[in-house]
Amino acid sequence: MQGKSLSSFRLRYEYVDQAGKDETADAWTLRSLIGWKTKPFHDFSVAAQLIGVSPLNHQYNDLDKGVLDPDKLDYPVVADPEDYDINQLYLEWSGLPSTKIRLGRQAVFLDNWRFVGDVRFRQVMQVMDGVALENSSLPNTEIYVAHFERIKQITTKRQDVNVELMNVKYRFTPSESLTGYGYLVDWNGSDLEANSSKTFGLRLDGARKVSEDWKLLYTAEYAKQDDYKDGDSRIDNHYYRVGAGLGRGDWFLRIDQEKLSGNSRGKAFQTPLGTNHLFQGWADVFLTTPKEGIEDTMLIAGGKFMGVTLKAEYHWIEADRSFAEIGGGRGDRYGEELDLSAGYSFGKQLSGLVEYANFREKDQYAGARKRDIEKLWLTLLYSF
Repeated sequence: MQGKSLSSFRLRYEYVDQAGKDETADAWTLRSLIGWKTKPFHDFSVAAQLIGVSPLNHQYNDLDKGVLDPDKLDYPVVADPEDYDINQLYLEWSGLPSTKIRLGRQAVFLDNWRFVGDVRFRQVMQVMDGVALENSSLPNTEIYVAHFERIKQITTKRQDVNVELMNVKYRFTPSESLTGYGYLVDWNGSDLEANSSKTFGLRLDGARKVSEDWKLLYTAEYAKQDDYKDGDSRIDNHYYRVGAGLGRGDWFLRIDQEKLSGNSRGKAFQTPLGTNHLFQGWADVFLTTPKEGIEDTMLIAGGKFMGVTLKAEYHWIEADRSFAEIGGGRGDRYGEELDLSAGYSFGKQLSGLVEYANFREKDQYAGARKRDIEKLWLTLLYSF
């Protein structure tokens, strides 16, 4: 049968030890994705994918529908609720040169997934209902424009939205690019309506060869976020990420700093559609930016040894504004975090991954304490 498989099984164990919780979380879950994308016929193809997330035990708080389980308050959160649903279902048309149009439910990820991602790390993915256009007819240029009217979040909660996404990337070498983007998020009368925002930015990112063996890695990005539609008028924030490093073969080392600003009126820069697990440490302490904002300085290294893909990150996470200035408390240091991972492919279909995160609180934050937390993930993925 011609086409492309969208099927996999992912078995995961997640362990969480969180200060202030009487119990530790031990979560065993299995995610089943069963799907297929047909080969184009008269320029049309169809993609359909079912999802099943099956809990194999119940020693954790799964945050189903975004609500804490009152019977599991002694346990830390592992946001992998039970779910059986249509994950993706869309019609794709490719009748114009270098153009694809998708209509329906789809997973979306742009650039480094900071602002728009499908959060595929979690067992329930984030998917959106709407229409998207991709075009690459201009030389070295990729254009993405989309409108979405509904989002299914990783907690299985559905939100009515009006989301407009615009992303234009120009590649001036195969490994270097400049991207301009605009993301308009209107929560459309939901309980998140006051968080409606518009974000515009530029991202320069790449790897430039400086010798036969070495390459220079660099990133420079800036974005401005303001209120949109019925959003809170106090939303007035900025974002930046700057970083540089060196790479040689499969190995790299770099240092970056990322800021999501807070302001004097108690609002901070947010990334509600992003894969936030990848940022400010993997322990997921900062999925929502505290009102004081965040300044994260990180050292990142990685490489490959005997077929094992290795990665390590260390984060020094501070507030953009002092705790005393916005919410009370002393100092401005949220904490530090160490993240480690090792992955191995046993063949084309089976792979394994071990990940570890350890966050340690520093200055005590009066608004909402960011307590010590330690996490371990063991994952097996079989794709077919």
